[in-house]
Amino acid sequence: MAKSKHGKYITTELKQGVVMPGFKGDQKIGQGYRDGYRMGLEHVIWMDEEVIPGAFYAECTWQWPPTMKDQRPRPSVITPEMAKNMPGITPHSHPFIELFCYFGTNMDDPGDLGGEIEFWLEDEKFILTRSFQIYIPANMMHCPLRILRMDRPMYHLTVGSGHKYV
Repeated sequence: MAKSKHGKYITTELKQGVVMPGFKGDQKIGQGYRDGYRMGLEHVIWMDEEVIPGAFYAECTWQWPPTMKDQRPRPSVITPEMAKNMPGITPHSHPFIELFCYFGTNMDDPGDLGGEIEFWLEDEKFILTRSFQIYIPANMMHCPLRILRMDRPMYHLTVGSGHKYV
C-alpha cells in the first residue's frame, strides 16, 4: 500500500511462505495452479502480526467445485463411507477464539451454501447446507471439516483472536 498516514493498516497482497500446521493436511497457501490443476482452495488474503504488527489472524479463501475448469478430478458427492477415509482438516483446538464462516454464492438466495459441509464441535457432528458462521471458544476441539458436496463456489472466512495461526 502507498505511503500514507494509515496505509500501514491495509494489505492487498497474499502473504507467502505460511507454514500450515499438520492438522490442515496438504493445504498450501497460494493462488492459481498447483501440479497442473487449479487449486481447489485458493487463498485471497492472509492477515496476522507478521503482515501488520499488532493484527490478529484472519484468512479468506475461495473454494471451487469439481465442475469448474482445470480442477483436479474428484467426486462431486462424497458418500459417508468415502468421508471416513477422506483427508481434510483433522480435530484440533486453538488457544484463541475463532470465528469460522462459509458463504454460498447463489445471488438469488445468499443463504444457500451451494453444497454440504460436515463440521464437528467436540463430539457433535453438524451437516450444514446454509451459509454459516460458527463461534468456537478458545481451546474447544473442532473438526474434522469435510466438504461433502459442492455445486457452486464457496467463500470461506476464518478469524482468530490470536496474533498468529497456531
